[in-house]
Amino acid sequence: MPNYRRMWLPGGTYFFTVNLLERRRRLLVERIEALGHAFRRARADRPYTMVACVVLPDHLHCIWTLPEGDADIANRWRQIKLDFSRSVPADERLSHRRQAKAERGIWQRRYWEHLIRDECDLHNHIDYIHLNPLKHGLVARVADWPYSSLHRYVHDGNLPSNWA
Repeated sequence: MPNYRRMWLPGGTYFFTVNLLERRRRLLVERIEALGHAFRRARADRPYTMVACVVLPDHLHCIWTLPEGDADIANRWRQIKLDFSRSVPADERLSHRRQAKAERGIWQRRYWEHLIRDECDLHNHIDYIHLNPLKHGLVARVADWPYSSLHRYVHDGNLPSNWA
């Protein structure tokens, strides 16, 4: 069994990448309302600040800041994944292992996280998030991708509308 090393810092700021199991599916944008509901419910139950986020068809990236004294990332992601999965009809292919464990085959089991070290690291990851739709060839201009916190940054005056 793998021994995953995770840095748990109460009140820390983290960058995440979370993937669908079947990367060819477009569930995250096809069911964006259900995904948003799952995030809002998790945040209501276990608060965190969403610093930046982008949702692509088969994966998402986001940055959260946790409350002081709180390092419970795993349960937040578990709740988001469960809530979203409950909104999706059970039509995905299941491996024998997932069938034996009565698991859905929507999400990859794990997620990738990175503890943000300083302001420069934070700004680099925010830029990475906002550039991601362009990187994947989904749009010609980052402002054309609707599922990005870039629009909040522009609205709040933190980035120009023609950024990148």
